[in-house]
Amino acid sequence: MCTEDYSEIIVHDCTYKTKLTTNYKNRKKWEAKNPNHIIVTLPGTIRKIEVEIGQKVEAGEELLILEAMKMLNKIVAPKSGTIKKINIEVDQAVPKDYIMIELED
Repeated sequence: MCTEDYSEIIVHDCTYKTKLTTNYKNRKKWEAKNPNHIIVTLPGTIRKIEVEIGQKVEAGEELLILEAMKMLNKIVAPKSGTIKKINIEVDQAVPKDYIMIELED
């Protein structure tokens, strides 16, 4: 058996040898999201922006309204901070994973 085609995976202290597909090997690596970035989870259109650069916000405070799938979604601050940058405008279409607002502690 040729072991160079196999990879070892450890699950709960058990070691398994398996062949990995090319798609798996070339996948985008997971990385933690920046907690200071407010990103789009559903593509949509910005309908209203409730904050300005330099404004202090509290966790849970409304930042903007995003229309996605014919529904108006309130986007709120995940944590307290100050608005550092606003990368959107009203009526702008935004794709998934777009950074709309940047916070700073």
